Amino acid sequence: MTAWPSVSNIRLDLLETLMKLSFRSALCTATLLSLSACATPSQPEKPQVAVEVDRNLGDGGVSDFYTPPAQVPATVGQMIRTQDITDRPLPENAATAVRTLYTSISGVNAPDPVTVSGQILFPKGTPPKGGWPVVAWEHGTTGIADICAPSWRGYLSRDRAYLDHWLKAGFAVVASDYQGLGTPGPHPYLMYRPEGYSVLNGLRAALTQYKGTLQNRIILVGQSQGGGAALGTAWLAPQYAPDLHVVGTVATGVVTQFKLPEHPKHAPLPRLNVEPPHMAAAFGILTIEGSRKSLHPEVDVRANMTEKGKDLSHQARQSCLGDLFRYTEAHDITEDNAYAGDTSRLEADFQDAFMIPDAHMTMPVFVGTGLADNEAGVAQQYNAVAAMCDAGTNVTWKTYSGLTHNGAVNGSADDSVPFALALLKGHHPRGNCGTIKPVSTVEKALPGIRWNN
Repeated sequence: MTAWPSVSNIRLDLLETLMKLSFRSALCTATLLSLSACATPSQPEKPQVAVEVDRNLGDGGVSDFYTPPAQVPATVGQMIRTQDITDRPLPENAATAVRTLYTSISGVNAPDPVTVSGQILFPKGTPPKGGWPVVAWEHGTTGIADICAPSWRGYLSRDRAYLDHWLKAGFAVVASDYQGLGTPGPHPYLMYRPEGYSVLNGLRAALTQYKGTLQNRIILVGQSQGGGAALGTAWLAPQYAPDLHVVGTVATGVVTQFKLPEHPKHAPLPRLNVEPPHMAAAFGILTIEGSRKSLHPEVDVRANMTEKGKDLSHQARQSCLGDLFRYTEAHDITEDNAYAGDTSRLEADFQDAFMIPDAHMTMPVFVGTGLADNEAGVAQQYNAVAAMCDAGTNVTWKTYSGLTHNGAVNGSADDSVPFALALLKGHHPRGNCGTIKPVSTVEKALPGIRWNN
């Protein structure tokens, strides 16, 4: 069968009671260049309740806060409720934080009303005139089960430190969990429209609820899967949400694919993906249980699974990414022994939902790439940058020698935060599309750098 997204170089480090995980994935079709899909590490910051029931669509296990009203309002971007966050660590420069539940529309099939959860982090100090400018944080992969929603589970130390850079610089953070995480229904994993609609309508709800405290000047910021989500949101924003003033986009460890013209100026680089089979199975189940179930609710996604595959499916519906990695390793579950039969039609549908129609963004874009990134890969990130440059996007691409997928997140902040602050002052960078060079060899990671695993 066509290769599922896969993962590599997993390392467990029980430090600060957190687990650092790294992985990458390959998304392949017969006619398109292979790309990898990456995820940020995920580990609960509160005790996880063991669950034995099989949660259809990954639903359940969260508090009543995430339960939508009986009748979901048809108006998008409407706040339903908020809740103070007092049960998990916040970034140092966060004064307060709230969970949010708001209205959006489905980015899958029919645009039906849906509810989406998220959170808002407010910086310390007094808001400036007009309110705090906003960073829309778009998170990486956590899983497809409701309990994997960041507003419920909390952030790793890496992401807390990264968001603290933005809070310290005077930004509030508005973060969506994305459609189907925390709230009912499947999570359309790696699909740019559900992610983009969730983010844009979360911004609308936040700006209305906290008018005067939050300002309608927005920087889209994402890492890994969230880097692709940020670019998808940037592409959607001018048409779908012209009322939102998105002034720029920052993406690190980018995972995305653009539809390319027949003869692009910069030829895409090929790449090879050699990942551990147990990790590939853990990552692939998220696409099956999330995206494929979203696209084809009428299909029994377990029909082409072996008993091992069905076992993994059960785990994905009630566990998050780190647990899945450990489970596939412990029970010797791989793609070869988990699946059987032809799923090419479903794979093609997912690829269409993953790929952004073109690479032209109307606002400046910053991309940060660690040259030791053996998860998202450096060639794939070059391809994304080259596609945007060819489409006329104003791109600033910064590379970081010796930094990994995880290490480049905070390592790029010294460049990305000033980039965003300059945009707020009306200064647009010239970009460096004219000097980009192909890179395909992954460097060795530098030792002694926090989160550079």
